[in-house]
Amino acid sequence: MPAMVMCRKYKTMMEGLAAAPFPGERGQQILATVSRQAWQEWLRHQTMLINENHLNLMAPTTQIFLAEQLTKFLDDADYERPKGYVPPKA
Repeated sequence: MPAMVMCRKYKTMMEGLAAAPFPGERGQQILATVSRQAWQEWLRHQTMLINENHLNLMAPTTQIFLAEQLTKFLDDADYERPKGYVPPKA
């Protein structure tokens, strides 16, 4: 079972990831500070950004953009949403 972590997005103890999502220090930092729920939400959001903005994943500018958005998303800052995005109603 994955360890519990203090999720940097939700500011509460939550179930962590089973493994680091990236190699190296960045992956270890995410493993130690991001919950499984927040990471799954990021993956869905990232997919939306890629599809709606027709991003080329091979382009260095896209990789930089997604890395910046990941940080903003996990820090609950003002991250980019696809044009015309309407959040689901609770």
